[in-house]
Amino acid sequence: MMKKLTDDQIQSQAADLGIEVAALKAVIEVECKGSGFNADGTPVILFERHVMRQRLIANKQTEILNEMMVKRPDLCNKTAGGYGLYSAQHGRLNAAAQFHRTSALESGSWGIGQVMGYHWAELGYKSLQAFINSMYKDEASQLEAMCRYIKVNNLVNALKHKDWKSFARGYNGIAYAKNSYDVKLANAYKKALI
Repeated sequence: MMKKLTDDQIQSQAADLGIEVAALKAVIEVECKGSGFNADGTPVILFERHVMRQRLIANKQTEILNEMMVKRPDLCNKTAGGYGLYSAQHGRLNAAAQFHRTSALESGSWGIGQVMGYHWAELGYKSLQAFINSMYKDEASQLEAMCRYIKVNNLVNALKHKDWKSFARGYNGIAYAKNSYDVKLANAYKKALI
C-alpha cells in the first residue's frame, strides 16, 4: 500500500466536503508542510505536554499527574511549549506513555491534519487504538481523520467561503493569530491555485 496521499484522494475528500481542492490542499500544507510521515515511516506528531496534564485529569490519573509534574515537567505541564525538535516527538510520546499510555497517545497531534488523539471518539473511531492505527496506515487515512474533524466542528462553510480567520479559530483555537495561521492558510490557498 502506498502511504503518500494522491491527488485523487484529495479531490475525493474535497468533493465529499463540498469545497475546493485548493482549500483542502491549503490546510494540508499549513498543518504539516504537506507530509504526514517522517523519514523513518512514523506518522508526523507533535506531543503536547499541557494536553498530557489535561488528559491525565480527564482519565482520573491524579497520582500519575502529580508524579509527572515533579519528575517530568517537560512531558506534563500547565503550559504549552517545550516541544524540542520534530525528530524528538516520538521519543517524548514514548516516555510519556511509560507513565500512562492512553493519556500520552491522546496528547499527540497526529498526521497530515495534526488531529489531537483525544478526539478519537467524537470522530467516530471505535477506539483510541483504531485511531492510532489509521494514523500509521497511510496519508489517506490521516486525511480522513482531518476531514472528519472539519465536519464534526462545523468548519466546512468556513472553508467553502475561504473565511480563513473562522476556520483557523475553529481548527486551532483562539490563539491562532499568534502564529498567523489564517494568513498562512490564505497564502497556501493562493499557492494551491497555481
